[in-house]
Amino acid sequence: MATKHEQILQFIESLSVGNKISVRQIAKELNVSEGTAYRAIKEAENQSLVSTIERVGTIRIEKKKKENIERLTFAEIINIVDGQVLGGREGLYKTLNKFVIGAMKLEAMMRYTEAGSLLIVGNRTNAHELALKEGAAVLITGGFDTEERVKKLADEKKLPIISTSYDTFTVAAMINRAIYDQLIKKEIVLVEDIYTSFEQSYYLKTTDTVENWHELNEATSHSRYPVVDGNNRVVGMVTSKDVIGKDRSIVIDKVMTKNPMTVQTKTSLANAAHMMVWEGIEIMPVVDQHHKLQGLISRQDVLKALQHIQRQPQVGETIDDLVSKQVEVIGEEGNNMLFQVAVTPQMTNQLGSLSYGVFTSLVTEASSRLLRKYKKGDLVVENLSVYFIKPVQIESVIEIKPEIMEVGRKFAKVDVELYHEKTLVGKALLMAQLIDR
Repeated sequence: MATKHEQILQFIESLSVGNKISVRQIAKELNVSEGTAYRAIKEAENQSLVSTIERVGTIRIEKKKKENIERLTFAEIINIVDGQVLGGREGLYKTLNKFVIGAMKLEAMMRYTEAGSLLIVGNRTNAHELALKEGAAVLITGGFDTEERVKKLADEKKLPIISTSYDTFTVAAMINRAIYDQLIKKEIVLVEDIYTSFEQSYYLKTTDTVENWHELNEATSHSRYPVVDGNNRVVGMVTSKDVIGKDRSIVIDKVMTKNPMTVQTKTSLANAAHMMVWEGIEIMPVVDQHHKLQGLISRQDVLKALQHIQRQPQVGETIDDLVSKQVEVIGEEGNNMLFQVAVTPQMTNQLGSLSYGVFTSLVTEASSRLLRKYKKGDLVVENLSVYFIKPVQIESVIEIKPEIMEVGRKFAKVDVELYHEKTLVGKALLMAQLIDR
């Protein structure tokens, strides 16, 4: 029997895209408290079933596929440009293929404006009308309104017409930035991209016995299994260590490790890898919000995916990508390496000197490259102590000298010094766990 919370989510999912929903309406229709309805709507928002837009309300939207993530919906555009809807509200869930800036003559503008695009234009009513007729949505800049007949046309065509107080250039820059951020998100591998699904996973129930563990072990040659209760919720983990020397008739519930660590499908791979390395875990259950078993993720899966990511060309660049691209090796001697980096405008704080965050990125990047020479693996930073950091101004060239103080099978300690024109400008000590390849 589904819980009230699950029933509401199912109800929201059954609504057609573009439908508006409210806490009060759901509470009334499904006979639940407003608190329960509110929590379920928030959960639906987390699952990308609905989107809440200021001054518009909550709307059932199309669930995005991973490949489609760099496309923005018109609902998201409203949030980005802080706009208001003048008409065509029912089309807010649609995604835009491209945007066109209407800074040209009308005929030229219409050549570029096609169905599914968004025309960004000022106070030109005839352009608003023509764009809607072509099947494009309209974003009016400068805070202008449009005529009633245009709003009616937008409603008929179910194409949004949005107004924002920003100017055209600012709006285009904001939308570009949002698309760029989406590209970075698309590159981040989540547990959902690599885990073994429920249907292909092996697990035990709390009512099973140690005998069942042995049978599964023989059939699969695995030795670790999650344990679920009657509702498929993960309640424990059982490994060979738990069952060795135990009577085969003992119930699994009595020997398992309770409350094991779990991850969700939206957990990032880096996070999962960190937990597994830290706790020395070989296999981890993947669960949903209600703690129900969705599948498994193994250390092998994680390492394979981490290797794969490193070979991927990044489409959107994060600060760390920018930093690692700039760092060059300028000297190698025995087990030591010397790196060099020029301080670019992106690496500075508002005072024009090297930012603290970029400083830590440089320390980590240099240590990581030096350790890679020793070991074919990656590091997870456990502790980074910065002893001192002096202001280094824009366009200065810094030399980075990492020195390994201690390195074991799973652990490393690196002392890092940064110099500018032979003067020490920063010193840090990094301690890290090593992930084997």
